[in-house]
Amino acid sequence: MLRLGIRNQLDLLLHLPVRYQDRTHIIPIGQLSPGDECYVSGEIVKVNVGYGRRRSLVITLDDGGAFLSMRLFHFSPHQRESLRAGVWLRLFGEARLNRSGLEMVHPEYRVFSSEPGPIEPELKPVYRVTAGISNSRIAGWIQQVLAQPPDLHSYKTMGFTLEDALQVIHLPPIDQPDLVETARKRLAFDELLAYYLVMKRRQEDVSSMPARALPPVRQLGKELLNELGFRLTRAQRKTTTDVLNDLAKTRATMRLIQGDVGSGKTVVAAFAAIRAAENGTQTAIMAPTEILAEQHYETFSSWLSPLGIRVGLLTGRLAAAERRSKLNAIAEGDDLVIIGTHAIFQRDVVFQDLGLTIVDEQHRFGVHQRMSLRNKGRLPHQLVMTATPIPRTLSMTLYADMELSVIDEMPPGRAPIITSIHANERRDEVVEGIGHEVAAGHQAFWICAAIEESADSEIKAAETVYRELKEKLPHVTVGLIHGRMKAFQKSATMSQFKSGEIGLLVSTTVVEVGVDVPNATQMVIDDPDRLGLAQLHQLRGRIGRGHVPSHCTLLYEAPLTELAKSRLNVMRETNDGFLIAEKDLELRGPGDIMGTRQTGERQFRVSDLSTDISLFKDVVQTGDKMREADLETAEAIIKAWTPPETSYASV
Repeated sequence: MLRLGIRNQLDLLLHLPVRYQDRTHIIPIGQLSPGDECYVSGEIVKVNVGYGRRRSLVITLDDGGAFLSMRLFHFSPHQRESLRAGVWLRLFGEARLNRSGLEMVHPEYRVFSSEPGPIEPELKPVYRVTAGISNSRIAGWIQQVLAQPPDLHSYKTMGFTLEDALQVIHLPPIDQPDLVETARKRLAFDELLAYYLVMKRRQEDVSSMPARALPPVRQLGKELLNELGFRLTRAQRKTTTDVLNDLAKTRATMRLIQGDVGSGKTVVAAFAAIRAAENGTQTAIMAPTEILAEQHYETFSSWLSPLGIRVGLLTGRLAAAERRSKLNAIAEGDDLVIIGTHAIFQRDVVFQDLGLTIVDEQHRFGVHQRMSLRNKGRLPHQLVMTATPIPRTLSMTLYADMELSVIDEMPPGRAPIITSIHANERRDEVVEGIGHEVAAGHQAFWICAAIEESADSEIKAAETVYRELKEKLPHVTVGLIHGRMKAFQKSATMSQFKSGEIGLLVSTTVVEVGVDVPNATQMVIDDPDRLGLAQLHQLRGRIGRGHVPSHCTLLYEAPLTELAKSRLNVMRETNDGFLIAEKDLELRGPGDIMGTRQTGERQFRVSDLSTDISLFKDVVQTGDKMREADLETAEAIIKAWTPPETSYASV
């Protein structure tokens, strides 16, 4: 049962059906289609033992209009004797198509001496099971507990208590099928409410813990401001002020910084790192890829080194001697800003005095990874940044344990990005256009969804496209980068692209985040319907970083589904990441917003963020009221939905 996450009676009740079998009526055999799961009834007209690759008992049924076979691979002499011509059967199972017609393999069945009467209609729950535990056993246990349920909180909303909703979910009424979805919504509300309450409790716990205050000391931030060469936007100034005010307090900062692609989150992080360095404490900046870590290293070094702040880079590809040297510089406090990938939170990385952690593209890391980084200091302040815009209704709940800053404007002078959508029939025309652009002195990306060709997939692969473009554009220097290349190969290729030695870079989505090449004005994305909207928006953000108008071409293989057309049209109609995030949630679900599900990330048992977003506003209001006036119920809700081993440590 532990493999199913069931530890007690309440867990059992919250082990919800994954679907329901419709056992409310008999379907005539003549109306069956392959894949139908239903009741049928008929008279046995023929019984055979087949001797193919496996011996089987084949019973042919006739309901007066059509024939259906029931096949049993495992049968006893008693079954063979009872299943004879003239007997009636009622079956429940899935109809499959074989060479001789439709059949059901090992269905549930009952034997009748004559034509059976009406069935007892029911919607039968189907549960997730594990080895040695059948669906009927789980259903039986649940019904026993429902007969004498454990103490459940009596909080009522949407017309249901928790017990009411569980009764409907596990014993669905035949005459009110819509009531099941209402009950599910009620449970989803409870689950989201529990999550929100846990997040707010985390925030309170952190707020009560003392942390080292990082007040202004040497005003080095003003020196950077004067040397940047550009003016901060209003949103950047406000976010920077909020962050620096947080750092000056004696409680730990936990702030989420949202900003669209290219909105300038990195410079805000730089001002925070300077503040920590002024106070003699270290900053750890964690990036999801080596490409992004190296780019951050170059950027932070150019900004901070002139201020006397030493910046270090720690990635997984360092040689042993170089790694020892880097670790020593971190442990001795020589490096005040340390930038790295996953390597930065490994056990042998010891900081002298870690005062601030900054996690870039936060959804790429699991909760436990972020915790392990935070635990390397004495409750350091923490900033997390994301370029994946999150609708406000979601962020208020999903990140309720953090303060929220939104950089909602772009730096002036950014070139507009025009997006067009073309079928693959125009591929040669698109290739020719890219060739002209590169010949004119610009650079381009060509993005593929796969690295190499697969026999069972028609997705265009980066390696194949690389060879194609080298052949079709002999005058263009074409580069290739993908996730299976060694780190030094990726780094060298990116350096060549940044310097202009490579005019056209063929890549997988490994360049999705952080790559900044202002001279890149063109992007082609093959098979864009295979990628999420948020991911497409991230990729598109690699161009349009200079002053020259840029163009993104989405090159699809016809035909497209209506849903795919709707999603790609969103990309053509807007460059607004927050609007795209809303549409992505509406059309595709929460995957891209929640990010890659890493170990330790919260996964909801009942809630579906794409359909339950309407609940979030009431969840926040209800949760805030409970925290003020009904802590007992709040604790009961948390206890009901939170596994015992859940860590409430701040992450």
